[in-house]
Amino acid sequence: MKAKYILPVSLALVFAGCKEHEPKVENLPQEAVQFTYVINGDYSLDYYVDSEITFENISPTQGTAVWNFGDDTEEIRTTESTVTHAYDKAGTFYVALTIEQNNGEKITKKQPIMISDLKPVMGINPFEGVCEVLTTKVSFNIDLPNPKNRTATYNWIFPEGTTDADGKLLETSDKELPGEVIFSNVGSQTVRLQVALDGRMLEEASINVQVGYNKEVPTLYYAVKDGNIMALKLAADAPEDMKIAPYDLGLSSGAHPFNLLFADSLLYVLDCGKQFYFVDDSDGNLGDGKISVVAKDGSKLETMISNVGQAAFDDPFYGFIDGSVLYYANRNTGIIPVPITDRNKKYNATDYPYHVQHNTLEYYNNGWGYGCIGGCFGKIDGTWYWCKTYNGTGIFRFTDADILPATTTQGTEAPAAGIALSSMCPKSFAYNKSTGEFFFTLWDEGYGGFYRCPTISDLDGIGNKKANLAPYKILHESGLGLEPNISGRPATYEGTTSEPVAICQLALDETTGCVYFGYRSSGDATNAPTGLMRYNPATGVVETVIEGVEIYGLAINQNPSKLF
Repeated sequence: MKAKYILPVSLALVFAGCKEHEPKVENLPQEAVQFTYVINGDYSLDYYVDSEITFENISPTQGTAVWNFGDDTEEIRTTESTVTHAYDKAGTFYVALTIEQNNGEKITKKQPIMISDLKPVMGINPFEGVCEVLTTKVSFNIDLPNPKNRTATYNWIFPEGTTDADGKLLETSDKELPGEVIFSNVGSQTVRLQVALDGRMLEEASINVQVGYNKEVPTLYYAVKDGNIMALKLAADAPEDMKIAPYDLGLSSGAHPFNLLFADSLLYVLDCGKQFYFVDDSDGNLGDGKISVVAKDGSKLETMISNVGQAAFDDPFYGFIDGSVLYYANRNTGIIPVPITDRNKKYNATDYPYHVQHNTLEYYNNGWGYGCIGGCFGKIDGTWYWCKTYNGTGIFRFTDADILPATTTQGTEAPAAGIALSSMCPKSFAYNKSTGEFFFTLWDEGYGGFYRCPTISDLDGIGNKKANLAPYKILHESGLGLEPNISGRPATYEGTTSEPVAICQLALDETTGCVYFGYRSSGDATNAPTGLMRYNPATGVVETVIEGVEIYGLAINQNPSKLF
């Protein structure tokens, strides 16, 4: 019989326990004046000019409601719970609701509301494959917010050479939708749209159409000073009336991206950050450089390795990819290997030890000294070539076998490969393994410019005598020189006299043998203007590809394609 009472007693204890832990309901005080608002009709998620907005008084305080919408319109006095209002201009407005109580007391609540202006949003209707120059028909769609159904007028503006589907030149169109169009030039083709509602001109809209070439050719990428990463189709056989404009990837070049590298459909951007010349970084925290990885079409951006907040001299300056490893050089100490698959890493000497340092070669105090400033580097037939521009200058060459297992204070026997262009200041080079040609740049006063040696033997024959350079110097197609700016002219000069930007990098198009580089002109009448340059083996001179653009690093995707 006792067992019959065990269950009820236990339940009673449980219920008693639950009752002891019931939460207490606390009625928090409400604001004396409260209101909400909502868009009526279309565009319910957007607060546009002309949209009708319902404001609701939900105040616990009783009295006459006085609404001030913050846009210089008349106040509304009402005893109704709701009012409507539409703004006729964009901006942030402060809506005030004042409750006038019967006893004469007034209580006010203000809160902001942000109103967006009306603007057409443009889109491109889907099409198959690449938008190909002279072939692909492109059509557009627009979304025009128009809450009051005002009368709209349209003005489409098309890039040079655009035609309609029948081949008729189309510069502008006043139709709501202009129908299919065909582009006659390659690159980012910008279509603009101007719309007015009841005569009021809205903000202009635009859209970039990435127009590909009609043949598969390599793509050149380059970093613009104070601009974006750009891509350019290297179409050597384009018709004379076809313009090859660059694509804008929509990604910032960064502060000082001295080198770009391309491998396996990815672009690597080596940005040494804002501070690239000498700085007294006693606390070792002024670094702001990093290596970014960009998809070839600009659709994805990742960080490979960052030096932000660490020693400025450890920022990545120049680079070279060899198989599965990206090697980069810091300002003046050594070369660091990073697996090409690494992402979102922070530089530290433990995880990323040097492959080679100045003081792990016999050149140390035997050709170059402490703090020897580096330029571009890379491998040719198993031998490293490393440009040096200060405190030991030239192209210092060595093999992996020449790297010492420990640091040295004084080298004895220099590597057998030796120094090329000794006593000169080479900043960048390129090697054509198919032809054996060696290209290099110098920024020495009076000898600065672009050079071509038919063979490495010719390079070696120059020795340390600048007088031997003359047969190899290449001029601009105009007959002008290519002396880079190193003397402090304001518009193009950067760095110090020991570390000018000059010509940052050379890029070889393996298909044509052309060599591309960004040139910062000295600015005087004896030299060509600043721009993107190309050495053309067919003409034997340097040609201007794009005049006026200031370029840091550049690289070529050698895999032919119509777009990227």
